[in-house]
Amino acid sequence: MNRPSTDELINLIEQEIPKERVLRNLADRYSYSYDASFGEYLPDLVVQALTKEEVSFIIKLANEHRIPVYPRGSATSLSGGSLAVNGGIMLDMSQFEKKLMIDQENLLAIASASVITSEIHEAAENVGLFYPPDPSSSHVSTIGGNILENSSGPKGLKYGTTKEYVIGLEVVTPTGEIIRTGGKTVKNVTGYDLTRLIVGSEGTLGVVTEAIIRLIPKPEDRKTLLASFDSLINSGKAITNILASGILPSAMELMDNACIVAVENYIPSGLPIEAEAIIIIEVDGHKSAIQEEIDKCAEVCERFNATSVKVAKNELEREQIWKSRRMVSPAITQIGPTKISEDATVPRSKIPEMMEKLSEIREKYKLNLVVFGHAGDGNLHPNILTDKRNIEEMKRVEEAVSEIFEAAIELGGTLSGEHGIGTLKAPYMSLELGEDGLMMMQKIKEAWDPNNILNPGKIFPQEGQTKVVLI
Repeated sequence: MNRPSTDELINLIEQEIPKERVLRNLADRYSYSYDASFGEYLPDLVVQALTKEEVSFIIKLANEHRIPVYPRGSATSLSGGSLAVNGGIMLDMSQFEKKLMIDQENLLAIASASVITSEIHEAAENVGLFYPPDPSSSHVSTIGGNILENSSGPKGLKYGTTKEYVIGLEVVTPTGEIIRTGGKTVKNVTGYDLTRLIVGSEGTLGVVTEAIIRLIPKPEDRKTLLASFDSLINSGKAITNILASGILPSAMELMDNACIVAVENYIPSGLPIEAEAIIIIEVDGHKSAIQEEIDKCAEVCERFNATSVKVAKNELEREQIWKSRRMVSPAITQIGPTKISEDATVPRSKIPEMMEKLSEIREKYKLNLVVFGHAGDGNLHPNILTDKRNIEEMKRVEEAVSEIFEAAIELGGTLSGEHGIGTLKAPYMSLELGEDGLMMMQKIKEAWDPNNILNPGKIFPQEGQTKVVLI
């Protein structure tokens, strides 16, 4: 089939969508050529969809003419999820009609794809309810993108990830049909669980236009602790021993020395720059229970040679602790202009071993490799700060990235805890899934999207691709 020229395609699109929402000049397309990951690809044109009918129209047109379509929310993906790797149409969902309703009686939120995740947090908490998934980008990222990447943040340790809260979806399929999956009931075992299949599918199986989200009662109270260590390994041992003691914190975060120093250089927060690592622990629940639990956490930290343990006395001190954690990502960009951000995840018991592996990789390849993340659930974020103009160093980065993934899988872990696979981890999929496991996923993709028009180039490796190539 002959693919229409860009001009012909625009003429077809503008029969249904006003031309001010069909962007084709170079400056506009460059604005949509990147996300928060490493990589830059120029789409042929950008369409800003406002309704599910417009999304359906664009996808039907693209499917008929075999044109790639890339759904995109706020483009905060760290794995290249929204990059237009094969050219084609960038489908901007950030302008989509906004709808957010809280169903207090049924403990639900009904949100359209463009709703910012923090808006759901605020609306739920205003009526005494709680939506636990809280990625670091929650004040920017859209719920549609969160769902498709299954990104969750620090509270996954106690409350689970986004997929545990999405019970129904409205989706436009890769052939343009508008379907609904799941519903408003917590129990639903009718047929295949398409909702769970779509959550985390990275925009390869459909475009989410609306979601039904389960809420829970807001915890009565919370307490936050910051502990410093002069040994990264001891901080890992403290984490695993707190979990083994029977306490389940709502969050347990780790920052290594490079992250601590970077934050203090970026926006001074009073962190101990001499510490090799700090951990932030938060417990929530009934007032009388959380005091006992935070005391126990402090006792375990001290047993593993914490150099200081500080419990926030009020909400202001608590917010200062969490602000320092949220500053890590922007702060470490001061170390190098190019940030390669990973989220290799290991079983909780393997956290100390993974930290040792990362230390070995840092020394072996002489790289600025820093570590932070949601250590309580094993979801570590090794970040390499480099400069893509340094070809020799980028080659070492490629080798280091491969070893990080191999180490995580050897320890019984996974390639991704929340960032998704995208373009950066696709070459390593068979390491975790095996060739047959990967083939089954490819068969699902082929059945849903026979012409491979929806977000191609993501999740699955290209033929012969065995490792990430960054230069």
